[in-house]
Amino acid sequence: MNKLQMEKSMKNYIKIARPDHWIKNLFIVPGIAIAFLLTGIPEIGSLVIKFVVGFIATCFIASANYVINEWLDAEFDKYHPTKKHRPVVAANLKFSLVMVEYMVLTVLGFACSILVNKYFLYMEIWLWIMGILYNVKPIRTKDIPFLDVISESVNNMIRLLLGWFVVTELQVPPVSILFGYWMGGAFLMGIKRFAEYRMINDPALAGRYRKSFAYYTERTLLCSSMFYAFCATFCMGIFLIKYRLEYLVAMPFMFFLFVFYLFIAFKEDSAVQKPEKLYKEKKLIAYVGFIMALFVILTFVDIPVLQMFQDPYLIPIQ
Repeated sequence: MNKLQMEKSMKNYIKIARPDHWIKNLFIVPGIAIAFLLTGIPEIGSLVIKFVVGFIATCFIASANYVINEWLDAEFDKYHPTKKHRPVVAANLKFSLVMVEYMVLTVLGFACSILVNKYFLYMEIWLWIMGILYNVKPIRTKDIPFLDVISESVNNMIRLLLGWFVVTELQVPPVSILFGYWMGGAFLMGIKRFAEYRMINDPALAGRYRKSFAYYTERTLLCSSMFYAFCATFCMGIFLIKYRLEYLVAMPFMFFLFVFYLFIAFKEDSAVQKPEKLYKEKKLIAYVGFIMALFVILTFVDIPVLQMFQDPYLIPIQ
């Protein structure tokens, strides 16, 4: 093998770790923000170091999961219009080297996690185990309709917990926000599958690419995604009413965010199929920025009239 071939081969092994997907690990940031809100702001210097190390650790573990996903999905990806060009499908990668890459990424991820704290390490182990359950037989939840979405979106909740444990080791987040984040992730995953299914536009071919697609239809994917959205907003509503009533003002805008995301899914070759490319949807990014700014404002502005949503008694007419 000459130098050029070695460089090309090395690039293919790097590609299957999907470093372009690392942006997804910024989903740990809301966990940090919520921990700030509920527990207070710790010493900033150590927090920055923990965040950087924790983010790197999460990238390593996520990449380990991507590596086994790429290898085990090769026989199915050849039926996908774009994924058939992935390195494991199109290039001659060696199983032994893929496994070495998987183990190196895993060890590096766990080693970095230990530097944050033990609870952060536990969450990274959980994230790693979810990668095995999702990809590896005999369980391979990826092939089971509805469970594929539910199991993959657990990773969103884990990322929230990772962000939380960067800030504090003394408590865990409220269950309402954990389930809300989980169901929000399920909505994103469900809409991603909906857009993929529409793009393939051939139920038989879709079933060969992803086994769970053999049991799905556009209608079931869309209806289940709406169910996940309702669950997410319900759980978030519980959290907001209990911990910061003013955040209720942002809820209608959150509802519209789900609708906006669904609207994008109907586009040709929609970006929701590749969430790491969503930055190209400028209007969506601007709208998310607006919602974040609104939450920041509502953190410091009191609106007494909203107290009526918590009053347990009837309002007298006179």
